[in-house]
Amino acid sequence: MTRDVRQATVDDVWAVHETARESWHAAYDEILGPETVDDIVDDWYAIGDIESSITDAIGREDVAFLVAEPATTTEPGELERECCGFAHVVPWPENPAVGYLARLYVSPPAWREGTGTALLEALTARLDDSFDRVRLAVLTDNDIGISFAESTGFEHVETRATGLADGLEEYVYEKPI
Repeated sequence: MTRDVRQATVDDVWAVHETARESWHAAYDEILGPETVDDIVDDWYAIGDIESSITDAIGREDVAFLVAEPATTTEPGELERECCGFAHVVPWPENPAVGYLARLYVSPPAWREGTGTALLEALTARLDDSFDRVRLAVLTDNDIGISFAESTGFEHVETRATGLADGLEEYVYEKPI
């Protein structure tokens, strides 16, 4: 299913926050526990921080914050959403030729429907003059994230410790733009 992807606006802040919460719980509850997931989402996706990230991306060529809009029709009883996924790219601190896909999350009902791919393609088209490749990190226990990275052409380049919890590791993937 093709999704419309557009630049995020400050009006999307709450929808981005809720999409982050929903997708983090689906992907990480069994790995980190629901309380830790809530703490991370409340910290990393605080309303003011999301608003700042979106505002920072507007008008910059080396930063992007995009949202995927849901299909216009909803099933009976389904909550109508303002966004079903989002992605945020910033320059990699150690190498400005690399874009860091800091956030790419899709609402679980839209998993495996092309929403993440649509976001990635829109980011690539928008940032191809700013970066020569894009990098992302995925927890080694996040099967849905690993599947997405590998199915969209990312190559595993590194495994490293993550600061989320003791003993957790993440895979680092890269893809040329």
